[in-house]
Amino acid sequence: MDEIELVPANPDWPRRFEEEEARLRGLLSADLLVDLEHIGSTSIPGLAAKPVIDILATVTDLEAAKARFVAPLEAAGYTFRDRGPDTDRLFFVKGLPPLAPHRTHHLHIMEVGPGALRHIAFRDHLRDHPAEAAAYGALKQDLARRYRNDREAYTDAKGEFIASALDRAMTEVEAAQTP
Repeated sequence: MDEIELVPANPDWPRRFEEEEARLRGLLSADLLVDLEHIGSTSIPGLAAKPVIDILATVTDLEAAKARFVAPLEAAGYTFRDRGPDTDRLFFVKGLPPLAPHRTHHLHIMEVGPGALRHIAFRDHLRDHPAEAAAYGALKQDLARRYRNDREAYTDAKGEFIASALDRAMTEVEAAQTP
C-alpha cells in the first residue's frame, strides 16, 4: 500500500535536489538535456509535503530522451513508469521496493514548452505568494487525512486548487513577458 504521508517542510530538501541534480547531469546526455528544476511541494519553502523530491528535466526531444535515458536512469536506481495517456512526459521513480524502502525522487522528463513551463510557473507562484502556499498546505493536510490510502483521490481532490493557482501563475508569466 502506498500511504500518503505529509511531513513538515525540511530545509534539507533543496540540498537533496542539488545532489540529485549533479548525479543526473552526469547521467543524461547534455545534447538533449536543457535544464533540471526542483518542482513540487518540496521546492516551496515552508510547505509540508510528501518527502519525495520532484525534479523536472526539460529536453529538446522527448522520443530521443526515451531512447537514450531509460537505461542509464534504471542503472542508477530509477524505475521507469510508463504512464500510458501521459504522452507529454517520461516519469521515473527512485526508491521503489525492493531496491529501497520508500520513494525518494520523482523525475519528470518533458520537452521544453508550455507543459514544462506550467510546472515552473506553479512553483514560482506559490513561492511568491506565501498565503496561497499556506492555503495549499492546509488543503493537502486535510486531503491526506481523508485519503490516506488513496493516492489517486488525494491527487484528484487537489485539482481545482491547482488549476485556479495555475491560471493566476500563467497570467503572471504572460504579464512578465509583455513589454
